Amino acid sequence: MSLPRFYAIVDHDIVRARGRAVPALARACLEGGARLLQIRAKTFGAGELLEVCEEVASEAATFGATLVVNDRADVARLVPRAGVHLGQDDLPPALARRVLGPDPLVGLSTHTTSQVDAALREPVSYLAVGPVFGTSTKETGYGAVGLDLVRYAARASAAAARASGGAPLPVVAIGGITLGRARSAIEAGATSVAVISDVLAGDDPAARVRAFVEELAE
Repeated sequence: MSLPRFYAIVDHDIVRARGRAVPALARACLEGGARLLQIRAKTFGAGELLEVCEEVASEAATFGATLVVNDRADVARLVPRAGVHLGQDDLPPALARRVLGPDPLVGLSTHTTSQVDAALREPVSYLAVGPVFGTSTKETGYGAVGLDLVRYAARASAAAARASGGAPLPVVAIGGITLGRARSAIEAGATSVAVISDVLAGDDPAARVRAFVEELAE
């Protein structure tokens, strides 16, 4: 499975702190060229999260983009074609697959080599590695892992693919990714970079996303 090189994450807490709304920022990301978009709203109840995700999903569909819901496989199940992104303490990927079925994206965060190795044995669509450069966006309980873990994950994914005769699992670099750092994560072996705060650098999120997409173009 291939992923676009740019992966936008719209975090409600950050969006609210900047005086914006999740659907509006999501649309700006889509207009800028994001084709993979995650909604993260950890303080929302299921009903409120579902309402926001349904609104964003409708917008995403017009751009041919894929929506991912952070943490909540139950909410993703109710949103057409939505996937889910899981943390180490969330529902295990195998159970998320039981909720969502075989086709939607299921991503998993990893922070150590052992977590990467374990993720490669799970029914996931991609594994996220981070925080690569450190971030104040989300408290993970882990320090910055650097590009070395990205390189490790890419090598391990390739080795697992050779052993199974399948395709390598995509690796998403996350944590402290800025426009100036994005290319280095791709060069280290990441398939995609997930960006949160730097989307809001400046006053034009659509233009910022467009700059990322252009910077990461092959």
